[in-house]
Parts: sequence; C-alpha cells; structure tokens
Amino acid sequence: MASSDDYGFNEAKMVVPLNTFVLISNFKLVYNLLRRPDGTFNRHLAEFLDRKAPANATPVSGVFSLDVVMDRDSGLWSRIYTPVGATSDTTANAAGLPVIIFFHGGSFAHSSANSAIYDVLCRHFSSFCSAIVVSVNYRRAPEHIYPAPYEDGWTALRWVTSPAARPWLRHEVDTERQLFLAGDSSGGNIVHHVARRAGETGIPVAGNILLNPMFGGEQRTESERRLDGKYFVTIRDRDWYWNAFLPQGANRDHPACNPFGPHGPRLDGIRFPKSLVVVAGLDLLQDWQKNYADELRRAGKEVKLMFLEQATIGFYLLPNTDLFFYVMGEIKRFVNGNGSTEEEGNGAENSVN
Repeated sequence: MASSDDYGFNEAKMVVPLNTFVLISNFKLVYNLLRRPDGTFNRHLAEFLDRKAPANATPVSGVFSLDVVMDRDSGLWSRIYTPVGATSDTTANAAGLPVIIFFHGGSFAHSSANSAIYDVLCRHFSSFCSAIVVSVNYRRAPEHIYPAPYEDGWTALRWVTSPAARPWLRHEVDTERQLFLAGDSSGGNIVHHVARRAGETGIPVAGNILLNPMFGGEQRTESERRLDGKYFVTIRDRDWYWNAFLPQGANRDHPACNPFGPHGPRLDGIRFPKSLVVVAGLDLLQDWQKNYADELRRAGKEVKLMFLEQATIGFYLLPNTDLFFYVMGEIKRFVNGNGSTEEEGNGAENSVN
C-alpha cells in the first residue's frame, strides 16, 4: 500500500490550509479508486461518492439556481445561477449583467454541474462578479471521448446566444461585452477550444478565464519532473486522463492536449477573446500553462497571466486564503471591464499559511 508521502501529502501539508488539504487529499484518494489500469472508470462508484447539491430557488449566499435542459437529443443540461438583484419581474435588473459560461474541472472524467464543490464555486462567481453563471454538465471521459466535451461546450454557447435562453437569462446577451467563458482544469481546456470555434464562426466573446487549465504535450517539462508526486498530482495521473480522453492512437501532442504544439492550428487571423490565465506555482502543469499564455501573446492576443507561487491545485475551491479573495477580485475586475491584462505575480502569495 502506498504511503502518504507517495501522494505528496507531506509537502502539501506545509502550504495548504487544513480544510483544503482534507478536501483535495480526499479527492485524490477517491480518484485513485475510480481509475482502472485498463483505462476504464468506475462511474457508478464515482456518482455515489460525488456529493451533489440540488438547484435552489431559495437564495443561498445571495444567489438562486435552477436546472435547464439545453439539448434534449444529447441530454445536455446546465445549472443557471442568478444574483437576487436580478430577479424582478422585469428584465431591467438582468439586462446589464454579464453571463459566464462555466465548465467544471475533473480532468474530463470527474465531477458534474451539480457537484457540491462546483455549486459553491459558481455561487461565488455569481455573487462576486454580479453575473449570471451557466454551469454546463458536459459529457465525460472515458465513456465520451474527444470531442464530446467541446461539442457540448459549443452547444451551450449557441444556446446562451439563442432566443431559447431569453426566459432563463432574462435578457439578450451582448456577447462582445457581456459573455465570458470560464473553467478550471479540464474546464479551462474546454474554454480555449470553444473560444477558438466561436472566433472561427464569428461569435464574439468578451473574455476567457482559465484556472489551472489542463494542457500538456509529449515532452516532459521541468515543472512536471520537479513536482511529480508532490502536491496531490503525479505525471501518471495526468497520462491516464489524457489516454481516457484523446482519440484512439493519439498522443499528447494532439491539439486537444497541446493546442500550440506541432499539430495545433494557428490563431493568426482568428478573433480570440482576451484571456485571464491563473497558474498555481505548485501545479506540475504550470510550464504548459505559462507556455499557453506565451503562445497567446505571440499570436497577438490579449492575455493576463497570474502566477501564484504558493498555490496548489484547487486553491480556489474554498474561501479560506488570501489567494482565493485576491483571484476572485481579479476575476471580478476582468468580467466588469476594470482589469489590466499585464502579466502579474501575486502580491498575496507570501501571506498564505
């Protein structure tokens, strides 16, 4: 049986608040139970262990929620979060609100739009940003491989911009000024690919928010080697998820994993939104994430990189550190048009305990 140090628990204890440590280490242990060596996944056990939160028409933390089916053929649905200030009988209070389409994390295999931890996070987004949040319950691997989550993301974007969404969003969304795509981990990866398709199709999007986005490639980076097995994540973990998600026979230089790699299509000439890329300094994928921001900049796109030296994966899931409130403040400024896109290291990083 593996020791606690095999999972990087000892290193994580030194930088992560106790409740965050317990939350993420429990996720880690459960995830190890769900993945099988043959590439299959115990979905029944995953659903049993994933704590769910129901939609709630009674405001919780100043936000109410409801579930809406977006596409009956595929069964795609979303949970919509609305601040209480936008719930009048008229559309006047909702008309000026930004709309954030959110894609949850979970390495393409775990969690859902009604997972309790993401229900709480989306309420935070809605409350902090005074925004309507549309959390998408996209199909997951390995039952649904590439490109299923991207197709679901595209369906969600088309739904939000269609007349069908008007009764739920209470206004027609000005996509160029009000529509944002956001996601963490695999959700951040989905953000890129949906935004690219929107640009190719001529649907303007105001901005992208990527929290610890899940990118990779065939070449092992310095951070992957240095942080392998520390702070909850191993290279072997990441490889399992890519093998479960990518098309049969594809390697990690597939554009889904490595969008700026040898097979990735160029962004030149494509209208692409401004991006806020948040990178945790203790995430082994940080080199891929920083490279992603560099490649956006090289393609002439507007990007702000926030590198948080003492942050681990999932630091944004609980409001228990200065980093959480610092990042939420930056997201709020980004969504409400008050944020700079200059690269930034974190002034709050040294105050994490």
